[in-house]
Amino acid sequence: MEQKKEYDLLVVGAGIYGATYAYKARQEGKRCLVIDQRPHLGGNIYCENIEGINVHKYGAHIFHTNSKKVWDFVNGIVEFNRYTNSPIANYRGRQYNLPFNMNTFYQMWGVLTPEEARAKIEEQRQEAVAQMKADGVTEPRNLEEQALLLIGRDIYETLIKGYTEKQWGRKCTELPPFIIKRLPVRFVHDNNYFSDRFQGIPMGGYNKLIDGLLDGIETRVNSNFFDDRAYWEGLADKILYTGKIDEYFGYRFGKLEWRSVRFEEEIHDTPNYQGNAVMNFTDADVPYTRIIEHKHFEMFGDDVYKCPRTVISREYSSEWKPGIEPFYTVNDDRNNQLYQQYKALADQEQDVTFGGRLAEYKYYDIAPIIEIVMGF
Repeated sequence: MEQKKEYDLLVVGAGIYGATYAYKARQEGKRCLVIDQRPHLGGNIYCENIEGINVHKYGAHIFHTNSKKVWDFVNGIVEFNRYTNSPIANYRGRQYNLPFNMNTFYQMWGVLTPEEARAKIEEQRQEAVAQMKADGVTEPRNLEEQALLLIGRDIYETLIKGYTEKQWGRKCTELPPFIIKRLPVRFVHDNNYFSDRFQGIPMGGYNKLIDGLLDGIETRVNSNFFDDRAYWEGLADKILYTGKIDEYFGYRFGKLEWRSVRFEEEIHDTPNYQGNAVMNFTDADVPYTRIIEHKHFEMFGDDVYKCPRTVISREYSSEWKPGIEPFYTVNDDRNNQLYQQYKALADQEQDVTFGGRLAEYKYYDIAPIIEIVMGF
């Protein structure tokens, strides 16, 4: 008779996917163990309190959803505030509102009405159409041509080109057009980046959300699944694996490609460094892609000045290599085909479920993960 294992479920990875999955399993009466190779829980939404400010250690994460079920669920764990994501683009010292809306068009061209803005964009779009016809091209061959067809040269060169090339480490003429297939363009004065009904940040930081999801569940940090794989696999009947899918299979077909991000954190002796949580730097000559001022996620109006110092993070996009965190998938034909090879192997694993951005080689926002895992 086979000996009963210590746990019903081993969760590899304590990010939002793993934490939500473990929460649901515990609700179903399962004995769970959650492990993570990092020294903390929470994956990329982990926050560290510095100077009384919850600093998003792996980049800004803004919760947004159209699902009332998801919104009620997370607020049942920790109350969310009313933060609205309204990033600013900084191009050579001039600032523009994002996403592209009537404020942006006024800042760019001085136009006052939606009709004037539409006419300006259409004029520049037609210039791009004419150039493609002259080149004998019927469909955009790269991101640059796609962007020019969608929004015209002024906005492309000021607000898209430099930022995108820094983000991907390649010229826009070398990037596939699908990356920018759609651009949010609004002919109203609306700086809210997301159009979802619900949006906010957990009051007290994302650690409160993770701690709530993992309440009563055994967790172990500084625990790498691959350091003693046989030991971990022997602990539980089932496994949820949220790590890199190619690593799980020993890179049998080769390594999937990622983009990574490096963060430079600074504490400043000022209560208000840039007046906004997210500022994108779209000039190619500025080496970082954006600056995050973390206090603006949870402090509003005059409350900003109650905290005399502030913390910022500069973000530098980079190629991924082993030993650094993978952030963004590179969903070109080569990597998509490679992932499908690994997925075919994963589908054959009877006692292992693969979930999350690393295991599914897919970019995920937080809310859709909760919606999928909880079955809302």
